[in-house]
Amino acid sequence: METPVKKKDIRSYDLDGLRKEFDAMGEKPFRAKQVYEWLWQKSALDFESMTNLSKDLRKTLDAHFAIHGVVVHNQQRSSDRTIKSAFRLHDNHIVEGVLIPTPERMTACVSSQVGCSLTCKFCATGYMERKRNLNADEIYDQVVLIDQQARENYQIPLSNIVYMGMGEPLLNYANVLRSIDRITAEDGLNMSYKRITVSTAGIAKMIRKLGDDEVKFNLALSLHAANDAKRNEIMPINESNTLEALADALKYYYEKTQNPVTFEYIVFNNFNDEIEDARELLAFCQHVPCKVNIIEYNPIAFADFLNAGEDKIDAFANYLRRNDVITNIRRSRGKDIDAACGQLAVKQK
Repeated sequence: METPVKKKDIRSYDLDGLRKEFDAMGEKPFRAKQVYEWLWQKSALDFESMTNLSKDLRKTLDAHFAIHGVVVHNQQRSSDRTIKSAFRLHDNHIVEGVLIPTPERMTACVSSQVGCSLTCKFCATGYMERKRNLNADEIYDQVVLIDQQARENYQIPLSNIVYMGMGEPLLNYANVLRSIDRITAEDGLNMSYKRITVSTAGIAKMIRKLGDDEVKFNLALSLHAANDAKRNEIMPINESNTLEALADALKYYYEKTQNPVTFEYIVFNNFNDEIEDARELLAFCQHVPCKVNIIEYNPIAFADFLNAGEDKIDAFANYLRRNDVITNIRRSRGKDIDAACGQLAVKQK
């Protein structure tokens, strides 16, 4: 009995690589370009739908290549219209993504890893084991599927993408940047870089690499404390990426890209919610042009943190505003279906 040929993942090739594969099969190079457009512009997940190719070529491609499409395993709808999806990958791992509709925008929150290795104490994903990185096409597929949900449910296409789902994007650097290339390219989804935000817990050397690569998308840093002792307590990554190291990396990043940075700050009850904490954050804000998003905390079963009271959050935000820091208070979305910030954790086997 013959061993079946292991099919190659066709979306792992860039256009030049695909042309070489087609050349080796005796096919014209322009056929590779046609297939590439089917994969990334039209989001095709099977060769049969590539109708400007001959039937023989479609059959040959199907014999040699695979398209590892992501599928919606299940979805939940929140009372505030947020939709959370569990996405099944080709190897049966599950990641979660969220459609967040507001009057101003339709935002997709996508995952970059299966699980996470950073163990932030307030985040449900941090209590999961990191199984593997997502490939660029698996991140791209989440965007395509969430865009479909936006159009089908609200008749509005996606306007924004945030890499704030499961995992640390900068620990999956190459795949995250390639996914953004395919989402923004003219022969991809043709979305604007300015509509994309990558959020990091703070990997200083990778923030510097973003600067070296002169990226055009937005960068957000999950800060949550501007004091090393407090940040070490809730975010172990800070022990090897101190606030001083992060400040230096952010200055380098800004010098190279001229992109302002967003600092995300959850105000925890009786932990980082005093005016002294706001003063420390203000001092950190002096390093680079920035704005601050104050994020409502969403309690999880594994941790004892609570959201600060509204009066504390307002006082904190007003202190920053009085000192000329652009400050937004972000209310939670999808909390009733565990879709809010920090709540993503796969419960299915």
